[in-house]
Amino acid sequence: MRSSRYLAAISAAAVLFAVSSPARAERFRVGRLLCFLEPRVGLVLGSAQSLRCVFTPLRTARQYVYEGRIRRVGLDLGVTSAGTLSWAVFARNSRIGPGTLRGNYVGASANFALGPGLGANVLIGGSRRSIILQPLSIERSIGLNLAAGVTNLTLGPRGPR
Repeated sequence: MRSSRYLAAISAAAVLFAVSSPARAERFRVGRLLCFLEPRVGLVLGSAQSLRCVFTPLRTARQYVYEGRIRRVGLDLGVTSAGTLSWAVFARNSRIGPGTLRGNYVGASANFALGPGLGANVLIGGSRRSIILQPLSIERSIGLNLAAGVTNLTLGPRGPR
């Protein structure tokens, strides 16, 4: 029970961070980023996972593939299978091309899995901190895991799909 309150508090803090962030001003939705995660083993104080992402802009039929790594620092206990992350992507302008989403994103995250699992991630960054990945992403995985802390996502382009 106490761990679920802790998880709820981290999630609430992440939402407040995203809503109150001045970097969020004057942005609009430009597409969707869908990431496929490898299995993860929580190492008490953190974890790392490789991922492959596909960005689909709203205004074109083109897709851009990214590869990256997501690192979590904080409480991370357990094991999860491969999973997916899905974000709405916001930017200052609609000029989206190959490599636009590359860079580092930093924020807060909280995940819970007891069989099927869900997670919330608040990440801001990219080239010149001009991209915001939706305040609450949807993370789906299967396993036994409890994680809350600071998250760093690094994306590198892999070209059009």
